[in-house]
Amino acid sequence: MTCAQARDYMAAFLPLIKDIPEDRQVVLAPPFTALSTMAELAAGSRVELSSQNVHWQPSGAFTAEISADMLLEHQVQFTIVGHSEPRKYFSESDEQINHRARCAQSKGLIPIVCVGESLEQRERGEEERVIRRQIEQGLEGLDANKLVVAYEPIWAIGTGQTCESSEANRICGLIRSWVGATDLVIQYGGSVKPDNIDELMSMSDIDGVLVGGASLKPDGFARIANYQSV
Repeated sequence: MTCAQARDYMAAFLPLIKDIPEDRQVVLAPPFTALSTMAELAAGSRVELSSQNVHWQPSGAFTAEISADMLLEHQVQFTIVGHSEPRKYFSESDEQINHRARCAQSKGLIPIVCVGESLEQRERGEEERVIRRQIEQGLEGLDANKLVVAYEPIWAIGTGQTCESSEANRICGLIRSWVGATDLVIQYGGSVKPDNIDELMSMSDIDGVLVGGASLKPDGFARIANYQSV
């Protein structure tokens, strides 16, 4: 979104979530250019902010990157690292993702570390091996109490295909056991929509959702934030 679009979005969205339960968090991750606008509009509301990435060094000659301190200046509290698109289009490795997450934690940001398999990997029955490798390498040295893990099966992102709730829950449960942290916050991401949110959030090991396209419509995303337990 542009800054102007972000303003329109927040004007429509904020009234729709003012009465959500106190134990829920709503985090928006706009482009870097809209963070300042979002921070201004979110002040005093239930909305917290995340960036879409962060660099693994606090400073230096890294043209086109963004540092944790730059994000903190705009009241950002979370940062997404390892999203499937940077992994796919910019060849981000698990090692790079781990460095980004470590730098984020060292500066007080909470990294949302994304993991997930491709369709080809799932069809070959490799999803558990792939995700476990991403977990072991991507989360090395991180504090599980200051971390969110998002399971986003790549084959279910923007395709309209949603991983069956029971299968998503199974994978999230495996992630929890591999990390060894009972209270680790684990999200599911992959074609999350208003019409499947209630079922997803009824699962035992799914603590939240990482929403893509459905978050662009204020009323639809508000319905997701206001999910009803099944």
